[in-house]
This record gives sequence, C-alpha cells and structure tokens, in this order.
Amino acid sequence: MERTPLHRRVAYMRRCLFDQGYLDEQFVQLEDLQDEANPNFVEEIVTLFYTDSARLIHNIEQALQNRPLDFNRLDDYMHQFKGSSSSIGAKKVKSECTQFREHCSARNAEGCIRSFQQVKQEHTILRSKLEAYFHWQRKLDKQTESYPELAA
Repeated sequence: MERTPLHRRVAYMRRCLFDQGYLDEQFVQLEDLQDEANPNFVEEIVTLFYTDSARLIHNIEQALQNRPLDFNRLDDYMHQFKGSSSSIGAKKVKSECTQFREHCSARNAEGCIRSFQQVKQEHTILRSKLEAYFHWQRKLDKQTESYPELAA
C-alpha cells in the first residue's frame, strides 16, 4: 500500500529531529517501549520531562539570582536536568547542560548565565518541534484507526 502524505510528513518530521541533532538513540529506545497497551508512551514521557524541567529551570533561575552563586547547587540542578534530557534523547539540550556544568566547575558566573540561556533556548526549540511532531503523529494514529489498510 502506498504511504499517505500524512505518513510521509510524520516520517520526515521524525527524521529531521535526528538529522538536525535534536534527538539521539535514547528516543528510539523509548519508541521501542511503546506498544498497543501504551500507545502514547513516548508522548507521556516527554510531557513528564517538560513538567520536571520547568521546575528545574525555575530552581536554576532562582539560584542564579543569589549572590554569591552556589556553584555546587547549580551543578546539582543541572545534573538533574542533564539526566532528564538524556532519558528522552534530547541531544542538544544535554550538550548545553554539559557546557553549563563545565562553567560551574570553573566557577564562571558569566559562563553559567550565558550557557543557561542556551539551555533554555534549546529546550524551547525542542519542545516546539516535539509538540508539532506529536500533533501530526496523533493525526496519523486517528487516520490509521479509521482506515487500518493505510497502516502499512
């Protein structure tokens, strides 16, 4: 059966997330855990990531307001953020978290502030891209439910 334009759109969006370096193999591993019993598993895990990361971003923003900076606390927060990012395969976010942690180790306040802006930027870009991807994936899932012969 010929793939529909919607199949091609979803496949292209997914491929771009990898080709542009936003996602890594960990995302594929999450997809492998998704099945008929948990058809929205990946989207649910990503939603949990964004809920948790919002809390961490808030904590980091608060910690960056304090003087003197508590580099150990900042590093702990970013360590959590990096771990969460890694668990969903957020490659660029994870990379920016590593940069932030290097600035913490060097006790470089300006570097921390600059790299935190990058972390937030990559986090926001990935969120937007994943929201669009999941939106179209849900449309494809509905189409496939209505027309099972298009599932191929």
